[in-house]
Amino acid sequence: MFTTRPELVGTFGMVASTHWLASQAGMAVLERGGNAFDAAAASGFVLQVVEPHLNGPAGEVPVLGWEARSEQPFVVCGQGPAPQAASIAAFRDLGLGLVPGTGLLAACVPGAFDGWLTLLQRYGTMRLGDVLGYAIGYAEHGFPVLPRVTSTIETVSDLFNDHWPSSAKVWLPDGRAPRAGSLFTNPDLAATYTRILATAERAGSDRDAQIEAARAAFYRGFVAEAIAGFVEHIAVMDTSGRPHTGLLARDDLAGWRATVEHPVSLDYAGCTVLKAGPWTQGPVFLQQLALLRGFDLDGLDPSGEQLVHLVTESAKLAFADREAWYGDPAFVDVPLETLLSADYNDSRRLLLGEAADVGDLRPGAPDGQVPRLPALPEPEPGGQLPGSLGEPTVRPSGETRGDTCHVDVADRWGNVVSATPSGGWLQSSPVVPGLGFPLGTRAQMFWLEEGLASSLAPGKRPRTTLSPSMAVRDGRPWLAFGTPGGDQQDQWSLLLFLRLVHAGMNLQEAIDAPAWHTSHFPSSFYPRQRQPGVVHVESRVGDATTAGLRRRGHDVHVEEAWSLGRLSAVARDEAGVLRAGANPRGMQGYAVGR
Repeated sequence: MFTTRPELVGTFGMVASTHWLASQAGMAVLERGGNAFDAAAASGFVLQVVEPHLNGPAGEVPVLGWEARSEQPFVVCGQGPAPQAASIAAFRDLGLGLVPGTGLLAACVPGAFDGWLTLLQRYGTMRLGDVLGYAIGYAEHGFPVLPRVTSTIETVSDLFNDHWPSSAKVWLPDGRAPRAGSLFTNPDLAATYTRILATAERAGSDRDAQIEAARAAFYRGFVAEAIAGFVEHIAVMDTSGRPHTGLLARDDLAGWRATVEHPVSLDYAGCTVLKAGPWTQGPVFLQQLALLRGFDLDGLDPSGEQLVHLVTESAKLAFADREAWYGDPAFVDVPLETLLSADYNDSRRLLLGEAADVGDLRPGAPDGQVPRLPALPEPEPGGQLPGSLGEPTVRPSGETRGDTCHVDVADRWGNVVSATPSGGWLQSSPVVPGLGFPLGTRAQMFWLEEGLASSLAPGKRPRTTLSPSMAVRDGRPWLAFGTPGGDQQDQWSLLLFLRLVHAGMNLQEAIDAPAWHTSHFPSSFYPRQRQPGVVHVESRVGDATTAGLRRRGHDVHVEEAWSLGRLSAVARDEAGVLRAGANPRGMQGYAVGR
């Protein structure tokens, strides 16, 4: 089978990510003797610089890892919670029915920076300067501007000039967007990183003490002071069409740090698949597998009508349960054991017919509980949702798509990590003056309706779409993988996994193969709309598949041939041979290794 690039094979180390410079930085760390967690942190910090339209220091990151020393998996929760002042009543008092998708009101506690620090401190071996130096270098001396960065800035340039002058200062330095391919510097971000690192190194030679000092500088020191002062005193325009100050306060920042928890799992096809908990959408991947366990998928055309139909209809049921039941388990009782149980999925599987479901969402009733769904906004006229392939975060001043990043790493000692950093997009919130980066907008995933699993509450984590994946065979990590793509993450990632276990593809073949997803359920992003019965397919699935799906009643939207999915993956076999593959779509993802 033709692939756009080879599946990489080696024994020393592998890094795959959504940007070649991040992959290179991670590999450089491995070459210097660092482990997979050191390398992932280096890659993550570089992604904050070179993909600023996709993530930033004030965004968020869930990390799924396997530590060879303990032979145990773990999850780092780099997802900050809602501010203590963020209540449904507070938004209602502002006349808002949804959390705006841009501006300051949607800011949660920045989680990404401490997520990477926690990974480095608990599981890594290197000092902060060893992994942060690559990001500082690119911010200070320049990085090549991606075409998507240029187009994103052009789309929101009027917003920057008219309402967000701190963003115009950084991203329109000469009054225009930087030219694609040109070298671009972010001196304020370089100075922020450098000041944090200098503070860390003044704490002495102890590695833990340095990381603690960096954490304090960000969450209780000069970074926190700049964030809180800006949020409290400056009203900025957002998608409501009105300017607002934010709700994030100094105490919110000072009282939070990333946590480590156990993943959830499901056995499938001779392996155990691991995901983060229901504060992410991760378990929906497992629910889809639990439904598909009842079908013989071996030998099916991996882009054929029957498989596309089964996968799409399973997604509709699983994501309906996401809407009804998923939320921060510290605040709501998520019946996850039942949702993943054989009996529950045997009964749910009976709903999968030969025709497409084009009606209302159909969540289940685990343990006899009555599901409750949010009051969904009406679809836009004609069911067309601009930006439906990513994360729509900028309206009404201009339509563009935010998205996400991803990185996977495997080292020669058996450590494996998968991480999906996102948020803090340059187009979604104004740059905090002097820091060189904006805040995140993840609170737009809360509902402003009481009594739902994902209703807004102070100190609660939003049910994020970010969803790294891992699979274990015979008690050892086999596969780490993931993709950007918002609500599509656990659909596109599922395709890769199914192609590996049922079609016998290698990593690069599975990544390159045609992709599809459904937007039948409500978007996690403002304005929270859905497209009942719609399935988006790359044109490469072929006319026969498209025609067959339409005969079954699917509303098929044929997308460009190489437009869906941003997958990357690393793998390790029983002999210790490492493999990697990365996405060719968008012409920026790369895998490196030896």
